[in-house]
Amino acid sequence: MIGDIDKKYAEKGFRVIGVDEAGRGPLCGPVVTAAVSLFRDIPGLNDSKQLSEKRRLELLPQIVKNSVWSLWAVRPEVIDKLNILNATLLGMARCANKVISRIRQNHIVIIDGNKLTKRIDNEISLVKGDALSVNIAAASIIAKCFRDRVMMRLDELYPEYHLASHKGYPTEEHYEILRKIGPCEIYRKSFRLFKEKEPEQLDLF
Repeated sequence: MIGDIDKKYAEKGFRVIGVDEAGRGPLCGPVVTAAVSLFRDIPGLNDSKQLSEKRRLELLPQIVKNSVWSLWAVRPEVIDKLNILNATLLGMARCANKVISRIRQNHIVIIDGNKLTKRIDNEISLVKGDALSVNIAAASIIAKCFRDRVMMRLDELYPEYHLASHKGYPTEEHYEILRKIGPCEIYRKSFRLFKEKEPEQLDLF
């Protein structure tokens, strides 16, 4: 049941911090990481991918009001330099350490996936953690909402790419646009950006 792992560590005296990301798979825009440590239970928390946009936006202010949280957006040029795995882990470490500095008590950091950042004290990884930990679920919602907002802003700046409809993900529409006009500066040049060469996205988490 979601939240059982959070309760287990809380009963041992740990402040639980959940960490997740949004935007690992898209062809453009940032990968956004978030860390959240909830003050209280919030009904309805779940993996952001299992919630409608409307429900995510309803939960977002409750999460922000009732937690210590932090965001970090890693730009495409950093993704290209480090690769998507290392860029994501860097962002996760930075936002988690910011939350740690604010709570200043015994903590456990639970990272969604099967990788550790190796930059955080007392961190563990948890496969499918966004469906098991309420703190990770909250982080997934914050990261997803923020990234969607970024992509809507980029859509205003680059309307020819129709970013509002696909949020940068490798859809048929997106590939067709890239085939016609090519990528611009917001694209991840280390990714394969054309349909005949499937996007270079490793299943790292």
